[in-house]
Amino acid sequence: MKPIQVNIKHLRTLRKLSQERFADELEWTRSVVGSYEEGRSEPPIERLIDLSNYFNIPIDILVKNDLRKAKDTSFIEVGNKRVLFPVTVSDDNEDLIEIIPAKASAGYLSGYDDPEYIEQLQKIKLPFLPTGTHRAFPIQGDSMLPVKEGAFIVAKFLDTIEEVKNGRTYVVLTKDDGLVYKRIYVLQNDTANLQLSSDNKAYKPYLVSKENILELWEFTCCINTQEYDEKELKLSSIMSMFQELQVELEAVKRMQ
Repeated sequence: MKPIQVNIKHLRTLRKLSQERFADELEWTRSVVGSYEEGRSEPPIERLIDLSNYFNIPIDILVKNDLRKAKDTSFIEVGNKRVLFPVTVSDDNEDLIEIIPAKASAGYLSGYDDPEYIEQLQKIKLPFLPTGTHRAFPIQGDSMLPVKEGAFIVAKFLDTIEEVKNGRTYVVLTKDDGLVYKRIYVLQNDTANLQLSSDNKAYKPYLVSKENILELWEFTCCINTQEYDEKELKLSSIMSMFQELQVELEAVKRMQ
């Protein structure tokens, strides 16, 4: 059974359309729809274009991927197309998350919207994660101490920039910088940019244009691959204390 065959029926069913109503929408005949769904014939390029335009899904996604494996109807934007964002599931119907390897993280910028690139990534199962699409991203450098280099941030995909919560941490994919893990601040007097800040104050915050952001992933959990020693744990506690104190002082300032 070919993907295009099952996808036509699956997407039609999601729209809650009968074969006859679906055929009317596309100006086809019901028998044509039936022949495609039953695999008796395959749609020519002209009708693949019709399907692509109707569902706002690229042709290569329609013909290469079994969209029944996508949970619900989660979409991402690729150019001017809304692409069904497939969530891989295990044989037990549990979500699997893709792991972006450290050595290949630089290539994520060119492969993030390529289903074949995503499909070949290694996957793990983390049953305690909340609902949503998750990926694991490698941490490089020391800009987000106490998170160590070599750790992985597991993060949840955000559909829109408007979902960003001020002061929370995110994995951000931008056209210029590729993948970065930063704390994001929403600027009151600047609707065109977001401020990306490091928890390591040796690194200065900087602005990123919202138009330059390709993907946003909200922190869910951290997987450390190295053990903390006693001194690092004490330093982490001190840093956390100062960060909490700063938040309390900011709250007091706003009340004055």
